[in-house]
Formats: sequence, structure tokens, C-alpha cells
Amino acid sequence: MAKFGKRTRAAREAVAGKANLSVADAVALVKANATSKFDETIEIALNLGVDTRHADQMVRGVVGLPNGTGKSMRVAVFARGPKADEAKAAGADVIGAEDLMEAIQGGKIDFDRCIATPDMMPVVGRLGKILGPRNLMPNPKVGTVTMDVKAAVEAAKGGEVQFKAEKGGVVHAGVGKASFDAAKLAENVSAFIDAVAKARPSGAKGAYMKKIVLTSTMGPSVTLDVDGAVSE
Repeated sequence: MAKFGKRTRAAREAVAGKANLSVADAVALVKANATSKFDETIEIALNLGVDTRHADQMVRGVVGLPNGTGKSMRVAVFARGPKADEAKAAGADVIGAEDLMEAIQGGKIDFDRCIATPDMMPVVGRLGKILGPRNLMPNPKVGTVTMDVKAAVEAAKGGEVQFKAEKGGVVHAGVGKASFDAAKLAENVSAFIDAVAKARPSGAKGAYMKKIVLTSTMGPSVTLDVDGAVSE
């Protein structure tokens, strides 16, 4: 049997027997157990009643968290000319065209979000097998294929979070840092859950949100009351 350290045992004991909590109670408990020496990320995972093998059951979207993520987002932009200048002025970290494509093909992926102007998609399209599995492929449905480069870069830098259901129907994301005020974390959690609820696909049948779990990077997880979380 695995042996746990004093901190881990204390955290597990703190959540033992506690389940189906309100957003506020879950945040308070997870935050209290995020006791590592670094600022842990607060993470949420939703188990959805969808089969992502079917196109009409795919869940995908974007949400601007009201209090940001606490993470520094590195943004790459595929653009030329004035739009490249616009991206630079907005704070993009990497900007390019064919040169950026070649860098990515060579294994250099030093960004967390990829944005492209529509005219650059023939170039970006060649990177589908590289960016797609990493959920970095620009997509007009989440606002990353756009002529409004400034707004897209600023949104990414300001705490916008993309989400996509993975195999098994699980959606997960970081919704803040343990150092955040509990009320602000709760606002972020509620905003994320609400966005996923609104993204319910037409092909979803029966119960859509089956389970919601909140945790920190190194801490134990707790479950939320699904019905209460969606309406909070």
C-alpha cells in the first residue's frame, strides 16, 4: 500500500466523506488544502453525457473568466503586414507566416494559444496534425480565426479559456490559482460551468452534466452538486 506524507494525509482526511458540495463550499475546501510551496492551479473537470465520436455531440467553446486564470498566456499569431503589426501592438508573443509554420514543423511550439487571420489558414492548415492534438489549431468557432487580431490577443491574455470535450466526454480546465480570493475563484468556477452548460450540443441525450470535480494541482478532489452548480 502506498504511503502518503503528512500533508497529503491531512488533505485527504479534510475531504473524507464530503461530496456534492456547493461551488462556494467546494472552492473553500480545495483552496484550504492547496498547501504546496508553489501557487497551485485550481482545476475543474466535468464528465458529460456525450459521445464525442459523433459530430452532433461534440462540446467546444470559449469563456472569459471574470477574474482571469492567473496564468501568463503565450500567444502566437499567424498574420502578415498591418495585421502582424496589430498583433505585436496587442502583445502577441510570436508572430509570423511561413517562417512560423516551419518553426512549428521543426518542433518549436512555445505558445499556449494560436490565432490566425483567415487568409493565413492555407498555411496553418498544414499544421493540423501537429496543432490539432494539442488543441492549438485556430478555429473560427472559438474566435481564433479572425480579422480582429487585437481583440483575440487581448482576450487570450486577459483570461479567456477554451474548452473541448475529450474522449470519454470529459471537459477540464484551470480556473484560477490557490492564491485567488475564494469569492473570485467561485465566480470563475460558476462562469466555466455556465459556459459548458450553454454549449450543450443538439445530439446530447439524457443527463448532460453527470459529474463535476474540483481540485488543486497537488490536492485531493471534491465533487460538486451538479444541479446546484449549474443554477448558482
